[in-house]
Amino acid sequence: MSLRSLFSISLLSSLICLFMTPSTCQNVTAKKIDVGVILDMDTYVGKMSKTCLEMAILDFYTAHGNYTTRLVLHMRNAMGDAVMATSAAIELLKNYQVKAILGPQQSRQADFIADIGKTSQVPIISFTVTSPLLSHLETPYFIRMAQVDTSQLKAIAAIVNAVRWREVVPIYERSHYGSGIISGLADAMQGIGTRIPYRCGISPSATDDQILKELYNLMTMQTRVFIVHMLPNLAYRLFLKAKEAGMMSKGYAWIVTDGIASLLGSMDTDVINSMQGVIGVKTYIPQTKELDQFSKRWEQRFHEEYPGIDHVQLNTYGLGAYDSISALAMAAEKANIANSQFSIPAIRDNMTDLETVGVSEAGPKLLQSVLNTKFTGLSGEVYFKYGQMPISAFQIVNLVGDDTTPIGPWTENGITDQLLASNENSIREKNYLKKIVWPGKSRIIPKGWDIPANEKKLRVGIPVKRGFSQFINVTRDPLTNAPIVTGYCKDVFEAVMNSLPYAVLYEYEPFETSEGSGESAGNYDDLVKKVSTEEYDAVVGDITIRTNRTNSVDFTLPYTESGAFFLYTGIVVWVLEHRENKEFRGPPSKQVGMILWFSFSTMVYAHKERVVSNLSRFVLIVWIFAVLVLSSSYTASLTSLLTVQRLQPTITDINALIRNGEYIGYQEGSFILDLLKNLNANESKLRPMRTLEEFNEQLSKGSNNDGVSAIVDELPYLRLLLAQYCSNYKLVSQLNKTAGFGFAFPKGSPLVPDVSRAILKVTESSDLTLIRKAWFGDQDECSEEDETTLTSNSHTLDSFRGLFLIAALSSTSALVIFLIHFFYENGHILASQQPVKQKVAAIAKKFDEKKEDAHEAAKKEKTKEEEIEMAGRGEIHLTPGATSFSNHEDGLLSPDEGLSSTEPGTPYHEYAVRGMNGDGHRNYSFHSNSDSFSYDKI
Repeated sequence: MSLRSLFSISLLSSLICLFMTPSTCQNVTAKKIDVGVILDMDTYVGKMSKTCLEMAILDFYTAHGNYTTRLVLHMRNAMGDAVMATSAAIELLKNYQVKAILGPQQSRQADFIADIGKTSQVPIISFTVTSPLLSHLETPYFIRMAQVDTSQLKAIAAIVNAVRWREVVPIYERSHYGSGIISGLADAMQGIGTRIPYRCGISPSATDDQILKELYNLMTMQTRVFIVHMLPNLAYRLFLKAKEAGMMSKGYAWIVTDGIASLLGSMDTDVINSMQGVIGVKTYIPQTKELDQFSKRWEQRFHEEYPGIDHVQLNTYGLGAYDSISALAMAAEKANIANSQFSIPAIRDNMTDLETVGVSEAGPKLLQSVLNTKFTGLSGEVYFKYGQMPISAFQIVNLVGDDTTPIGPWTENGITDQLLASNENSIREKNYLKKIVWPGKSRIIPKGWDIPANEKKLRVGIPVKRGFSQFINVTRDPLTNAPIVTGYCKDVFEAVMNSLPYAVLYEYEPFETSEGSGESAGNYDDLVKKVSTEEYDAVVGDITIRTNRTNSVDFTLPYTESGAFFLYTGIVVWVLEHRENKEFRGPPSKQVGMILWFSFSTMVYAHKERVVSNLSRFVLIVWIFAVLVLSSSYTASLTSLLTVQRLQPTITDINALIRNGEYIGYQEGSFILDLLKNLNANESKLRPMRTLEEFNEQLSKGSNNDGVSAIVDELPYLRLLLAQYCSNYKLVSQLNKTAGFGFAFPKGSPLVPDVSRAILKVTESSDLTLIRKAWFGDQDECSEEDETTLTSNSHTLDSFRGLFLIAALSSTSALVIFLIHFFYENGHILASQQPVKQKVAAIAKKFDEKKEDAHEAAKKEKTKEEEIEMAGRGEIHLTPGATSFSNHEDGLLSPDEGLSSTEPGTPYHEYAVRGMNGDGHRNYSFHSNSDSFSYDKI
């Protein structure tokens, strides 16, 4: 074509533009930027994305007619296959030298193509890949224009926590996509105290019979709350089979993740009918006039192209596709890459197709330009943080009838009926749960569990003893020989288990030499060891919490009464550690549990949490010293009882009894024997006893008449003795209690925190008092009279008031110092003109903020000093992953101009530069060629 012809065409185009509006006049001389598109065209998401991409190209360049570049799309169908997707990517790079690739659609496809993009330096921009196993940090040319799957886990946890489900089962696709979320889901559930007793993985190639088999297996378990995370095609088959198995009925609860929830409005009728009552979590999209107008245009065009599809609904994937065109088009125009080429390597034998593609010279510039793009699209604010869209809000929806019902958006503030404006933070969450229609058209929140017919039962070991049957007793049914367990400890255990938010089946197994023998198979330490050897799943009875036993099992909180000063210490330590120590942070339920656990564990030196505050260390030193003194003085919850018939005893000290060679009684099978031996008691002077009647008989005789002078045992047993023989004996030396009785479980058992919470619940109610009176009667009258007549040398709490006073003063002093320092740091909040309520809220928010500890701060300060020193010498170092440097002005920078690399021979384009001058940092974008390094100030 002649120069005159080109001029004529250009002049004609200019004349045409004079009669057109700027928004519709496009630059016909714009240079094309080839872009590859890889989608699964046979899927609904693929069809939707294709339509959105084509409409986006037309809309963008209609609105930006002055652009000198224009994206040209080359579409390929991967047909759901990772190999086909990879082959398409190589073909696009080889034949068209595409500057970027939009797609692919699936995570397993992107896993390969992201590496190809890294090798060829071609940005891979995906608006559907959500697996957390893929990230920009590991594959720097992979950019995600969608919410990563793990970002929705807090929203799911908020739902589970709101309805107080304590067990959930994830049902996931065993693939790159499905497996990526599981570890994060487990962490999210652990954060709210919810267990995952089983993980159900289903292969994408599973047959309907195999899916049904997995569902029947789930029905044999008690959990009835399921979280489904899989690709739509497998999810549809799952729910059709779940309905067939009767698992979409009343009592069940189903939560689906974003990948399914975003498509709830575009499913077939059969699938919709099988998913009634499902709760979904999907990306929240703010409704705008532009979005409404585009949705109508898109739906009309989609029906024209695919008339056979009835149920259609534009979702976040389609909007991501639309906005990806805007992001890439603006980045390409700004980066000025129209004339760039691929650097082709020298041809040699046995080269692969990928090796012959070469490396895109425009890649680094285009990548940075895309990452720096920021605009408002149809899906909302579009910008990138670490190569992906930052976490936004999520919408909780409920599938009822033919469409989804909005329940409320989720933000970091929780689930609300509507998103809060910045000045409406005081609005409280509303009761959104009442909106939900659960499976089976039920308005009642499912309890989350049921008792299946073949549920495995916990084996609960029970001590066998002939005396003190009020605490625990084992008899046999005369017809079936089945064990019959009665007693105070058994009733408390059953009351606790009944108050759990889920069902736990159990059966009692007496700890005896042979079935029905009635003879104990060992002492209480031997019984507890059976839990660690997995012969029992738990032990219930009058089991004292002792330090040596906590080495092999985990105890619940005690269910017999004990002191409460350790709670104050736990609260003080929590206050001091909350801002700096991640182990003392988390949801409120976890923090309350931490206070209880940390406080109780210090009593037996079983705490594992690291403290970082010097004030906390000071408090713990004093408190652990106090515990040491108490444990040394008391050793256990014991009481010496002397044989006096309401007369003042002449000997009131256990050591005096031992020195005088008096006979001392103890309960057979308990740890008291070892305790008395440690006090250097002569074993020949120690007499074991089994029953309450034997206690009375031996005490009545006295040491001189083949009886005993005193009985040493734990307070609950001796109170029972006093209740029956109050006029004969009295407590002469009451020692302080340690932890008390507890239920033993295997180390790390998830039941321990739940059972401990249930014990607190039972203790705070009237149930425990009723159980105690049923077995022991009213002991108050005798015990009150006896306690007022304790001898003056008895070891009571008052005897250690000085020790407790020191511990209390140390804790209080540390707390006061912390509060003074905290309020001094935040004095500007207190001095502000805000209302008191807002000041309190601001102070509480400030207290809840994470504060870096001294080690982290010192590390950062050292790095800063090194940077300042480096800048003073005029040095600049290249470091992978950095994005800024200073001490130079715009222009070309020679490779040897004060630059150093951590890896010799590494091309400059794989590095960014970081430095510092006296005025602070300056940010630059850059690229390089073989002999120079250029950069532009941002």
